[in-house]
Formats: sequence, C-alpha cells, structure tokens
Amino acid sequence: MRKPIVALVGRPNVGKSTLFNRLAGERLAVVDDVPGTTRDRLMAEAEWIGRVFDIVDTGGIDPTQVSRNQQPLSIGSADFIEQIRTQAEIAIREADAVLFITDADSGVTSADQEVAEILRRYQVEQDGKLKPPVLLVVNKCESEERRMVALQFYELGLGDPYPISALHGTGTGDMLDALVDTFETRGEEEEDESVKIAIVGKPNVGKSSLLNRLLGEERAIVSPIAGTTRDAIDTYMTYDDLPITLIDTAGIRRRGHIEPGVEKYSVLRSLQAIERADVSLLVIDATSGISAQDAHIAGFVLESWKSTVVVVNKWDAVPKDTYTMASFTDKIRQELNFMDYVPILFISAKTGQRVEQVLPMAIKVQEERLMRLPTSQLNQILQDAQERHPAPSHAGQQLKVYYATQVRSDPPTFLLYCNNPKLAHFTYARFLENRIRLSHPFTGTPIRLVMRPRRK
Repeated sequence: MRKPIVALVGRPNVGKSTLFNRLAGERLAVVDDVPGTTRDRLMAEAEWIGRVFDIVDTGGIDPTQVSRNQQPLSIGSADFIEQIRTQAEIAIREADAVLFITDADSGVTSADQEVAEILRRYQVEQDGKLKPPVLLVVNKCESEERRMVALQFYELGLGDPYPISALHGTGTGDMLDALVDTFETRGEEEEDESVKIAIVGKPNVGKSSLLNRLLGEERAIVSPIAGTTRDAIDTYMTYDDLPITLIDTAGIRRRGHIEPGVEKYSVLRSLQAIERADVSLLVIDATSGISAQDAHIAGFVLESWKSTVVVVNKWDAVPKDTYTMASFTDKIRQELNFMDYVPILFISAKTGQRVEQVLPMAIKVQEERLMRLPTSQLNQILQDAQERHPAPSHAGQQLKVYYATQVRSDPPTFLLYCNNPKLAHFTYARFLENRIRLSHPFTGTPIRLVMRPRRK
C-alpha cells in the first residue's frame, strides 16, 4: 500500500522545520529564526506506532504579503514569498493529510486566518469527511500558560488544536496518534496480487514510449520534452494469464536540477513507486550512455531491496559494429558494479526491437525473487565457501559461520549464525553472496545476509 504523504504548512517562523526534523529523526531542514528560511520543500520518511509515512516540509505561507498587493517584507528571503506559497499550495493539494503549524508566541494572527482559508479552499468532502484532513498544531507550548493560549486557536474553525513543543517533543505523541487515525479512516486498499513493475529512469529516456509499446496502445503521453509525466501512473494488464501492474513514473533528475513545486512532488511519487514495486525496469538512453544519475537511480532501487532489469532504450539510434553491445554491456557493469546480478536488455521502444523480451524477463526476475533455497543446500554452500576461502582474521579472531537458513523471500534473506557478527567484513559477506549465486543466481534480485551470534 502506498505510504501516506503528510504536508507541514503554515506561515513563516512557526517551527515547521523543527517539527520536520523531530519527525524525521535527523536534521534535514535548515532551522533559523529568520522567517522564510525554508525556501524549498524537503521530504523524509517518518514512522509512528508502526505506521510509515512521508513528510513534506514547505516554505511558510504569508498571504498578507501576496494577496493584498502590499509591499514585500524587507527580510532577506521575502522576494521568494510567492514561490514559497505556491509550493505549499501544491503540497496541500497532493497530500493525504496536513499539519497546519501555528505558534503560541504570536497567538492567532491574520496570516493564520488566511492560511486556514487556503486550507479550507482545497478541502473536499468525501464519504462525509473533509479531505485531506487538517490537524491544527500550536507549537511553542512549553509551559501550562502557553498551552492555555492554544485554546484561542479554536476560532480558526479547524477543530481541536494540538499544543506541542517541536523543540522539546512535548505533546507530539498525541498529535501523531491523531494523525495516524486519519490514515486508518482512509481504509485499506484491496489486496493486489499482480506483479508490480515500475518503469524508472531519467527524464526523456523513453519510459512512456516503452509503456505504450508494452501495452500496444498510446496510453501515456509521449513527448520529447523532459518532464511530461508528472505522476506515477498505474496501468493494469494480463500477460500469459498473469496479472501485471505497470507503473510509469516521472523522470528523476539530479537533486540540484529538480524544479521546486510540481516536479519535486513528482519525484517523491516516483520514489514511492519504486518502493511498492516488485521489479523496476531501469531505462537508460543508449544515445547518451549510462550516467552518474542512472547509477544514482539504481541506488534508490537497491536501497529499497527491489529487483531490477536494465533496459537500454533507443538502441536503433546507435551506430553499431560487432563489439558495440559487448562494449556497452561492460560499461554498464562497470558503473553498476554494486548490481552485477541484473540482466541487461537492448531495445527500441520506437521500432519495437526486442521489446517482446522485456515482460518475460521481468516475470523471470520476479520468480527468482520468490525462490527459496533448501537449508541443507544453503549450509553446504557456505561450508564449501569457508573451506575454499576462510575469512581473514581480525585481532586474532576469525569469522566462522556455523549454520544458515533462508528466513524469507521477497527479497531473499538469509540468517547466518556465526561466532561474532562484528568480524563479518563486507568483502567477505560479498564473497559468501557470490558463492550462493553460483548455486542459484537469483537473477536481477538483491540478496540480504544477516549475521547473528550463535545461541548458547
């Protein structure tokens, strides 16, 4: 199920970035006392009582400076107020829930009232409830006196205010309980047994063209202009009686090249699409070759422990000789050396060249993802590996793996009981992984090795 998106909105200098950092568990947003410091939306994953969601920080809305034709503020970043406000409005429209942040120091201001009006403008009624749900949060309530001030915010007409201190964490538990309750009222999505295949890559590499060719129809907009696809689009189909969900995603550009506003939201949706997919088709433009950004996107896929097929598109436009494909393959293997298990296909979505190989390969990779090795076979592999190449010693100690078992698939996860997990250098873990792959390749799929000390 897709993770909910929670937008933090409010006027400048009410503590949105401080709350964002607390929820994310790390200092990702710049915190400053100057209003308007946060000029761009930041995104991070948060979790509360087992429910995971994405939080989006926004620049503060200050409608009094843009909707009444007043002179801009004289503070350093006031020239960006219009852009910041647009950013926040986009987040509000696209969010599953909104935390409207105010502060007890200032009390209810005219700016708060106008922000509340903006929020009400974008809410719609569905099943008798307003969507997205808005939680009114009153920050800087470190004392009982400040918490009493929070009662003034009932006049905004957005329900019960939640007094908190983002700096100290006071009251955030009750606020998060209420936030998670809004997720639960959305209802669980129906169980989807289809194989989910995400088509990912940089802008303008031919992702939508590949989708259309796989479907045999012009379902997605195809344009030479980068960024035509703005959201992750699900398309359902059946291939050899197997239900498949194809997910076309927006192109992921380098962080510094992502435009504020709609594009950043599109990138968030693309990353979420990778997380909920089983297999990702990483599309590379053959005419420009593999780039650092292609490797960066591959890293996103690996971090999510998803399976991958590398699809080199526009192969028809590349001048070729006998060695071109082998040379291109070597270059990809070099740049994606952390994913040397992935299959590579050379296709042309425009002409249809070898496109018929894409879905069978993706399905094969998904089958490999669900494979389980018998415990006896796995332990024989690891015993032979240690006899062939014992682990290097450290401080007079040597890693010894006594017993192993596959504890799950999707992705294949192996639990290895050993004398001391701290002795497991990543190079030796990689060696053990390669020995497992010699027995069964787990094509296109990452393998997770978990070291545990042997029980006494």
